[in-house]
Amino acid sequence: MKIGIYGGAFNPPHLGHITAARAVFELLKLDKLLVIPTGHPPHKTLPPGSPGPERRLEMTRLAMAGLGDWMEISDMELRREGNSYTADTLARVKERYPEDELWLLMGADMFLTLQAWREPERILSLAGVAAFGRTEADTEELFSVQRDFLYRTYPQARIFTLTIPGVVDISSTELRERLARGEGGGLLAPAVYGYILRERLYGTAADLKSLPLEQLRPVALSCLHPRRVPHVLGTEQEAIHLAERWGADVDKARRAALLHDCTKKLNLEEQLAVAERFQVPLDEMERREIKLLHAKTGAGIAEAVFGTDWEITEAIRWHTTGKGHMTLLEKVIYLADYIEPTRDFPGVAELRKRCYENLDAGLLLGLEMTIREMEERGAPIHPKTLEARDALKG
Repeated sequence: MKIGIYGGAFNPPHLGHITAARAVFELLKLDKLLVIPTGHPPHKTLPPGSPGPERRLEMTRLAMAGLGDWMEISDMELRREGNSYTADTLARVKERYPEDELWLLMGADMFLTLQAWREPERILSLAGVAAFGRTEADTEELFSVQRDFLYRTYPQARIFTLTIPGVVDISSTELRERLARGEGGGLLAPAVYGYILRERLYGTAADLKSLPLEQLRPVALSCLHPRRVPHVLGTEQEAIHLAERWGADVDKARRAALLHDCTKKLNLEEQLAVAERFQVPLDEMERREIKLLHAKTGAGIAEAVFGTDWEITEAIRWHTTGKGHMTLLEKVIYLADYIEPTRDFPGVAELRKRCYENLDAGLLLGLEMTIREMEERGAPIHPKTLEARDALKG
């Protein structure tokens, strides 16, 4: 197996890092790529005010999410005390994968100073080096001289150099400066930008209670497990269509859709802590069933953290169970969550059709499908779901 090791401060991880990781993985035909944020880089001090290790690790996870199962984020250097030396990291990886071929990924600036690193001979004995240039100026003329020097000095060296066309050419220092000026969001994966805004990193000072939609979307995505992102974006699009079809407020529908699963990735204990912190009332079934609980805690977070109004908050609160005599926006969000484009279950096509013919008829069908499914599974049905069905049936 061929394994790549890609380290860096990732302060913050940007699109250039993502493009480089994907390109080198494909060109070297790697089987796995380990991305390892550095704990204490020996060659430089992290700038004052830099996020702590856990935040840089989370940003790296968000940045690399969705690239594939071949990607693994490792915290081995963050857990290590003292300086993070590449030779030590490679030795640990080699212990874990003794029979596999290792390749160390690095940018042009690192490659051109490799001989000044701690134990370069040990590094080159443990792994090949895959160096990438961000621009044409970075590459062949400088790379060829360095390659020749390294081959002469370290005969065992394995070196692969490449230019990555179209890669974002920006330093992390420049990006941090742009972020402090309210710029640079387009150079980051949306969830990373949202995380930076949410945590007010790098001098950003977004008011979470009055975010425009173009900032609320990445902030909402930063709250999600990566696999849930397509569902939430699909719910937003379905909410737009349903709101336009039935005359609901489109802006409110989009905000409710983006935030409706904002606590979904939390476990039961974490959800209950949120409910206690924001004084969210819960019944006994909601305290036990995390699928029901996330709607209530999501409403609490939406109101307290993101400043949603009563109508949006209630649409989030009832998007899982429904309730009797729902408002138009509550119906739109309940159904958008149910029929968004990534949903695929028996009867979904008929349910989608019904929702655009008659909203209440679609809602009734959705509720009845839920009740039937719960009965077949022998699972308890929330009283508010039965209340919603009975109210529609008169």
